This record gives sequence, structure tokens and C-alpha cells, in this order.
Amino acid sequence: MSQLDPSTMSRRQQIVETYRLTKQSEPTIGVKLLAIFVVGAVVGFIVFWLLPGSGVFGWIMAVIGAVLVGLVPTLIYFSRRAQKAAYARIEGQPGAGFAALNMLRRGWTTKQAVAFNKSQDLVHRVVGPPGIVLIGEGTSHNRVRGLLANERTKTARVVPDVPITEVVVGNGEDEVPLPKLARHVTKLGRNVSPAEITDILNRLKALDNTRGTLPMPKGPVPTSMKGLRGNLRGR
Repeated sequence: MSQLDPSTMSRRQQIVETYRLTKQSEPTIGVKLLAIFVVGAVVGFIVFWLLPGSGVFGWIMAVIGAVLVGLVPTLIYFSRRAQKAAYARIEGQPGAGFAALNMLRRGWTTKQAVAFNKSQDLVHRVVGPPGIVLIGEGTSHNRVRGLLANERTKTARVVPDVPITEVVVGNGEDEVPLPKLARHVTKLGRNVSPAEITDILNRLKALDNTRGTLPMPKGPVPTSMKGLRGNLRGR
């Protein structure tokens, strides 16, 4: 399967690619979208037609209302199904957590694979309003927890006064499912100001410089959500 770089696509190409990938996991998506649009358009036409107005102006308003009322639920449904399909495609792959973190909006800085082991367990780092969030993902909960603990110790030496939160991606107990990861991170609260975030990032550079160039684990790291996140948010 060919891999396209979403960052090089136009907006139209991104939408087409998102639809293509969604259709692979949900072949009936086209029929469902058409049905939602038609129902919404009919309702919109009737509502706007009943509003005060007559003649050509009344027809124009009814048609515009039909299109708008038809498009809104269609786009909402499509974005949610596309998001579900995107998560399904990357779940279980090394780096899936990092791909999901690309759904975060401005004000967040994510660094991929600040730590990992031979078993392809990974720790990603997010810096934002909650402080520092370490995201662990892998096939063994205990192994990932150990990797997170080591990274937390290293990080705390550089920024001892900054709150550090650990999150494990997964579907088990005390884990956060991949589709809920970005939202979970944004709900961790506001513990640091924008100015403090800048200072934290500068101090973390010293830690990152000591790592050298880390070899990435074998296997594809999914990136498809990065360029398509605007299409997938659904709101």
C-alpha cells in the first residue's frame, strides 16, 4: 500500500484521501452520506420554505437552506466515521500514540519516542498547559510503566518544579484508549502558563541533547493523522 504524505496534499486531496481510507473500512459510507444529506436537505427546504417570503427570493432561500441543513449533519457524520477508521488503521502499530497526539491543537509541543526499548515500547513527551505529559505505549503494561518511570526520573532532574503526568495507551485497566488519548491529555488541567511552557521547552533541550540520535524501532510509524487532523476533528 502506497503511503502518501498528507502535509504535501491540497485540502481537496486530503478530503479525497480521507474518504478513500474511510471507504476501505466502511464500504457503505457513500450511501450513508448521501442519505443523510438528502434527508437534511428535505427538512431544510421545508423549514426555509415556510419562512416569510415569496417568489424567487423564497425559492432561493429554500434552496440555500436545504444545502446548508443537508451539509452540516453529513460533514459531522463523515468526520466521525473518518476519525474512527483512522484510529482503527493505526491501532496496534508502533507510534500509534504519537499519531493520535497530532490531533492536539496549538499550544502543545509533542516529541516522538523520547525513550523506547528493544520490544518497541515507546514513550512520547507532550508539553502543554498541564505541564509535561509522558505517553507510554507498548505490548506490556509493566514494561511500559518501567520505561515511563525511567523517563520521568530523567525529566524531573531537568525540570524538578514542573508537574509530570504519566499516561499509558491501551484498553486495559488504568490505560487510555487510543481514540480518547488526545482528549484525555487536554483535560489534564492548566498548571503552567504559556511563558512557563517556553521555559520548560528550553530546559528540556539540554536533556534531549544528551540522548544523541535515537534509532527508531523497526516497523512503520503511522503519520496519516497529522495532515488530516483538520478533517477528522468533527467539530
